Amino acid sequence: MGDKRRADTGLNNYLAGAAAEDAVERHYLDLGLRLARRRWRSKAGEIDLIFHDGETLVFVEVKKSNSIEAAMARLLPRQVARLRLAAEDFAGRAPQGLLTEMRFDLALVDDQGCVHILENALC
Repeated sequence: MGDKRRADTGLNNYLAGAAAEDAVERHYLDLGLRLARRRWRSKAGEIDLIFHDGETLVFVEVKKSNSIEAAMARLLPRQVARLRLAAEDFAGRAPQGLLTEMRFDLALVDDQGCVHILENALC
């Protein structure tokens, strides 16, 4: 019984995270940004969403929890370091390489689906 409950919890968390990413993606698209990649993986780690804002690459980490504050607390320093390395890997493949303008946004989503964006959150 415990294994099934754990599996159900895992599936629910996965689906909630996917729904949060969908909401954040719609938010950025509504602002006129172009989606470059979703759940992009490198050896360094995964980036939830990557957009083009003109010539700027926008790397977005999505955090979902019961409140905006709780979602913010889910971003750990170790993860920030992995995100930076993965972003460098992605930008290194762009035409201007690491000279490409880029920013790191943190997208926080609560249980009601409210999206709160912190631009340049991972400076």
